[in-house]
Amino acid sequence: MSHNVFLPAGVEARYNVKVPMRDGVRLSADIYFPAGLSGPFPVVLGRTPYNNMTEESLESAVFYPQHGYVFVAQDVRGKNDSDGEFYPFANEFDDGHDTVEWIGAQPWCDGNVGMVGSSYVGNVQWQAAAMGSRYLKTIIPRVIGHNLHESPQFQGGAFQLGWTAMWTFRMDGRTRQDIFIYNWDQLFQSLPLKELDGAAGRDIPFYRDWIDHPDYDDYWKALAIEERYQEIKIPVLQIGGWYDFFTLGTFKNFVGMRERGGSDLAKGNQRAIVGPWVHRANFFTHAGEVDYGKASILDQKEIELRWFDRWLKGISNGADQEAPLRIFVMGTNQWRDEHEWPLARTRFTPFYFHSAGEANSLLGDGGLSTTPPEEEQPDRYLYNPSFPVPTRGGCNCCNPEIVAWGAYDQRPVEYRNDVLVYTSDPMEEDMETTGPVIVKLFASTDARDTDFTAKLVDVDPDGYAVNLCDGIIRGRYRESTSHQRLLEPGTVYEFTIDLWPTSNVFKKGHRIRVDVSSSNFPRFDRNPNTGNKFGQDAEMNVAHQQVFHDREHPSHIILPLIPKA
Repeated sequence: MSHNVFLPAGVEARYNVKVPMRDGVRLSADIYFPAGLSGPFPVVLGRTPYNNMTEESLESAVFYPQHGYVFVAQDVRGKNDSDGEFYPFANEFDDGHDTVEWIGAQPWCDGNVGMVGSSYVGNVQWQAAAMGSRYLKTIIPRVIGHNLHESPQFQGGAFQLGWTAMWTFRMDGRTRQDIFIYNWDQLFQSLPLKELDGAAGRDIPFYRDWIDHPDYDDYWKALAIEERYQEIKIPVLQIGGWYDFFTLGTFKNFVGMRERGGSDLAKGNQRAIVGPWVHRANFFTHAGEVDYGKASILDQKEIELRWFDRWLKGISNGADQEAPLRIFVMGTNQWRDEHEWPLARTRFTPFYFHSAGEANSLLGDGGLSTTPPEEEQPDRYLYNPSFPVPTRGGCNCCNPEIVAWGAYDQRPVEYRNDVLVYTSDPMEEDMETTGPVIVKLFASTDARDTDFTAKLVDVDPDGYAVNLCDGIIRGRYRESTSHQRLLEPGTVYEFTIDLWPTSNVFKKGHRIRVDVSSSNFPRFDRNPNTGNKFGQDAEMNVAHQQVFHDREHPSHIILPLIPKA
C-alpha cells in the first residue's frame, strides 16, 4: 500500500487494481484503506460509469477509511480505466456480483460488503443484490427506481427525450463527452427520433435499441429491479427526492421489498428517506426556484455510516429500529417519520374538474372542487406538435442549463390556450396531500394516437403557481405499457395519468390547481398524432382534443389527503 500525498492522514490507496470478471474482462478499481490499522475490514463499494475519481467517489474515499472501512471505487465495464465495451445496465448484474465476490475473497475484507451511490451507481447496487452474494450485506441506493422502462427511458408510454438524448450523448465514449457543443433546441426538434444521434453525427447503438423497444417487453424486464425483489435478501436504505425522476421508483422499491423481498430480514429492514430534492439529492436547499431551508438538508454521511455500522459491523446502534420512512412535508417544510406507504390514515379524495367549456389558459373558467359535475360542456383545445407546451421544471434531469428541473412558477405556460387550467377556491384551512396522485381523465381526440398530460400545482395568494408533481399517458398505452392499442378517433376514453407521489400542505388561502394538456417538451417527446410506429415518424398532425367533465364522464384528480392529528 502506498500513501498518496493528496489523501489525508489515515487513508492509503491502491490505484487501478484490475478485478477479473467471469468472461475475462478486467475492471479497474481504486481501493482506499484505513492507514496504520491491521485488517481485515468491512468494505463499501461504489461502481460507476462516470469515472471512479468523481467528487462523490473521492468524498467516500476519504470518509469511509477514516471510519474503519475499506472503500472501493470501480469503473464499470467499458468506462475510463476498465476494459470491455459499455452497454448501459446490461452487464451490471454479473459484473457487480463478480466484483463483490472478488472483494469478499481478499485478505483485507472481513466478509462484509455494502454498496453506495446515486443514480446509475444506485441501480448497479440493486442489480448486484439480486445475484445473492453471501458477502453483500446491505445497499444504500440513492435516487434510482424500480424499472428502467418507466424511468428514465419512458413514462406512461411517452419517451423521456430530454434526459435520454443528453445522457446517451454524454455516455457515448469511454470517457465523459461534452454535450454543450450541440444546439439542443434544434436537436430536440429532429425527426425521426431513431435518427437523432445521426443528426448530430453520432452512432449510438443502445440509444437506437431503446427506440426499438417502446413497450415494456422482455428487453426491459430483464433489467427491471421490480421483477427480482424476491431474489434480494438484504436490508436496503433508499434516499430519494420529490423532484427526482425516480420518485415513483423509490416508493415502488420500498413497498415491493417489504411485500416481496427474498427474506424476512429484507422485508423487515427496508428504509427510505425522501426530501424536497431534485436528482442530486441532499445537495441543495432549493429545488428549482423554491428554497426549502437549511432543515431540508440532512447529514447524509452520518445516516449512511450508521446504516453500514449496523449491517456491516454488527453494532447495535438503533439504525434498524428507526421508522422505516422519513419524508419532508413541503409547505410546512418539516421532516416526519412514517411507517407505511401509502399512509394508513390517507383519505383518497376526488376533486372534480368544472367549466362552462372554456377552461383554456389561466384566463379561462376552469374550476376544481369535491362536488361531482352534472351537465357541463367539454373543454376543447388543439394540440399542435410543432408548437408543444414547453417543459417548466418537474421530475426531470439532468442539465438545468438546457431543461429546467424542480419547482417553478407555472404561469408562463398556463397562459397558453392549449393548457386547460382548473383551480379551486382558496383553502379555508391547511390541507395536507401526501401520497400517490392520480388523474382520471375522460377525453377524446380525432387522432389514432395522442398524449395527455396533467400537473398538480399549489397557488399562493399572490398567484405564484408552483408545480408539485405531474405525469403523462400516451394514448396507445392507456391499457398497459406492455402492449399498444391505437385510439378510435372520436371515442371517449378514461385515461389514468399517474402524477407520481408528493407531500405538500396547501396552506390556508392557497388554491389547488390542475393543468391538463398534451405535451411537455422536451422532457417528453412530441406525440406526432399519426399512430405510426414509434421513433420512425417524421410526419406530424394536429390533434383536436376534448376533455369531458359531466355526470357520465367526471374527470377528476384523486388527492391523498392526510387528516390533522
